Amino acid sequence: MQDFDEGDRRNRLRIAQRERINEIGRTDIETAMAEFDQLGEKEFLKRYGFGKSLRWIIVNEGREYPTKPIVARAIGKFFDGVVPNKDDFFKKKGEDESRDILQQLAFDVRDVKEMPADQSPSVLNRAQIEAAMDAYDSYRTNGAHGGVFSAFGEPRDYWVRSSRERENRVYPTKPLIGFIVNKTELNGGWGQKTDAAARLHNAGFIIVDQNDQPVERPDRYEHLIQGADRIILCVLNYFIEPARENAMSKVSIRSGDLITKLGIKERTPTIHRTLKSQDLQRVANLPEPAISDQADSRDTVFTFSLGYQESRNAMISEPNTKKTLATNLILYGPPGTGKTYRTAWEAVQLCLGEKAASELKGNAQRGALMTAYRKLIREGRIEFVTFHQSTSYEEFVEGLRPETERDETFDTTTDPSATGGFRLRVEDGVFKRIARRADASRGQSSTGERLSLDGRNVFKMSIGAVAVPEEAGVFDEAITESCAIFGFSRSDFSGDEFTERSAIKARVEQDYSDEGSEFSLTSAVQMTDIFRNDLKQGDIVLVSKGNLLIRAIGIVEGDYEFHPREGTETYPHRRAMRWLWVDEAGMPANEFYNMAISQRTIYPLRKQELNIALVERYMNSQSIDEPVSPEPHVLIVDEINRANISKVFGELITLLEPDKRLGLENEIRLTLPYSKKSFGVPQNLHVIGTMNTADRSIALLDTALRRRFSFKELLPDPSVLSSNVEGVDLQKLLSTINERIEYLFDREHQIGHAYFTGCQSRSDIESVMRDKVIPLLAEYFYEDWSKVASVLGDSRQDRSRFLNAKQIAVPAGMTEDDFSGEKLRWTVKDKFDFSEFAA
Repeated sequence: MQDFDEGDRRNRLRIAQRERINEIGRTDIETAMAEFDQLGEKEFLKRYGFGKSLRWIIVNEGREYPTKPIVARAIGKFFDGVVPNKDDFFKKKGEDESRDILQQLAFDVRDVKEMPADQSPSVLNRAQIEAAMDAYDSYRTNGAHGGVFSAFGEPRDYWVRSSRERENRVYPTKPLIGFIVNKTELNGGWGQKTDAAARLHNAGFIIVDQNDQPVERPDRYEHLIQGADRIILCVLNYFIEPARENAMSKVSIRSGDLITKLGIKERTPTIHRTLKSQDLQRVANLPEPAISDQADSRDTVFTFSLGYQESRNAMISEPNTKKTLATNLILYGPPGTGKTYRTAWEAVQLCLGEKAASELKGNAQRGALMTAYRKLIREGRIEFVTFHQSTSYEEFVEGLRPETERDETFDTTTDPSATGGFRLRVEDGVFKRIARRADASRGQSSTGERLSLDGRNVFKMSIGAVAVPEEAGVFDEAITESCAIFGFSRSDFSGDEFTERSAIKARVEQDYSDEGSEFSLTSAVQMTDIFRNDLKQGDIVLVSKGNLLIRAIGIVEGDYEFHPREGTETYPHRRAMRWLWVDEAGMPANEFYNMAISQRTIYPLRKQELNIALVERYMNSQSIDEPVSPEPHVLIVDEINRANISKVFGELITLLEPDKRLGLENEIRLTLPYSKKSFGVPQNLHVIGTMNTADRSIALLDTALRRRFSFKELLPDPSVLSSNVEGVDLQKLLSTINERIEYLFDREHQIGHAYFTGCQSRSDIESVMRDKVIPLLAEYFYEDWSKVASVLGDSRQDRSRFLNAKQIAVPAGMTEDDFSGEKLRWTVKDKFDFSEFAA
């Protein structure tokens, strides 16, 4: 009977496996991979009763994983965490089933038999190696990833030098390669191509001894790269990429440094030929270097520009002396680690510079930081958007919007979409809006007095009708001749008598006595009186383009003039102007003014409805007093990984690359699908994204987007919390919970310090634990309350602190043998016990 029950159990399990395997998602596989990383290969396989994969392996970011054990671990979530072993997993088979589901989930699955015996499935790069060094630092600090690193014991022979500035730049070779390829047994020397030192050497890293002195490459091994290939990789890893990470506009390399500091054995002429070779320029995407002298001297300096040229100047011919390096940055980490909080400082730093931002660091300066941040938002230099599953290209870049309101540019004869008083208008999304603002920026002059709206009236004015071809040149004439041009009436209003509206009215009635009844004399009189009398020297004029755009801002510098235009009686009235900002394409009027712009030719704007910060910024731009660079602009994308990245960004994936920005050697412009206009991304537009790793793994980001962004991890920081809040040590509480989470799950699902930063009392802590932390843990562990209890330190052998567990009796009509294992009912206690975390 017992054999029958066991066989029946296995049959039911196998049937359930086939039903459940197609419900596995990428997150489930990545969770299993994370556990594999934490435990190490040997312990993972032993725990779940599997051997090494004989046919298929998963290759993910340069690391190898066995297919069957990973898929089996993922299936375990459907069976209360019970993982089928090799005997239960598809009747001791399952290799092909595992491969099929992994390929459906877009994982890289490879046939072991087809892989060269002496070659790893992937070539190592700088990012992988530096990430392994970061992991080793965590192991040194808190024991993270001990399943891999602890297996190697104390290093003896070979170390490698980091290409980044670190407190300790020397790392043992074997643990790093073991971490990358998920192996705890490998050789650390040079003898084979797959040995640790050999792999790091061939990736362009410097093999050193324990004292950071370069170790010479053995000549007898042909699989070790040498000569120009080796020099190029060393230059890229230790000079070019670090300079780019530090936003440097150029980097200088003294040839002697490559010889002595990096331990390169080649002679000076070989070094020089390589540093000025086209191969280096191609691999590193560099222009030809400037050379201090042509002699083959160890003191010769090669200076490389990092490829960022001066910004284009589309409207005013003005040289720019500073170079802009575009930043594409993603802040990632578990929830509550201050990613969104950090974006404010990162954005202010990019806009105002390191020096100004450094004075706004820390909690004490948070108020001042947010004041600067909000001012930059009002000026239009920072935009904030949150991605979600429904975010689309049309919201982010541009889309079509139905419109029935009529404006100056509405012309059914030229716009095929304009029928029956209705048309589809192209509406810019948040990315296109801020890109247009950044491209229109001409910088702010640091000399002279900054212009302000204080004491000035502001007027909206139309100069030339946009939809009338005969009047298209009026605006250009006004800009060229530094004046505002007004068109009502053909008479000269220079006489002193016209300071009175009654005199203007009498003359206008005389001029238009033969006009039809449709002509509005009232409007003609009112507009003329405003232009002639209300507009004062020093006032500000915003020139509209239709009802939806503003295309120029100027300051009035002269009184009324009668100035007939040659060959026509139209537009004979002028006021001298100094144009402060001009953009022929125009910027959205609703960014300048909170009310709708009307078709009236000229009228005063209400200051309380003006975006004063934005208007004043444009007033002080396009200075010709000194050469200045365009102002930095920043787009913040919160939860960037929650949207369909390829769908939302579209063709912008290509344009985001720093070297593809406008004005650079590799500039790319694309025609947008709705507006049919050419579009490029300016150099002075920076993009900052945030990503919650507990929501979706970093590996799920579009590969094309990953390559164009740098990533900065933000982990929980217990040190910012109090060590004594009414007897509770918050630092110890957070650290202990996260250590347990990382052991049971992974590091990406830790609890952030932000959950507790507002706790001022014991009741605050209880509220956070009850309403936020415990529900989050339940979600993390798929309602497996035994694991939640383990994280909280509760067990049946010890007194309960946060949870109560009560055994559920077998209901009537059921026998205990129907289901294996005891059943517990978990409840959250009314009063928590924080004795484990006592201050």
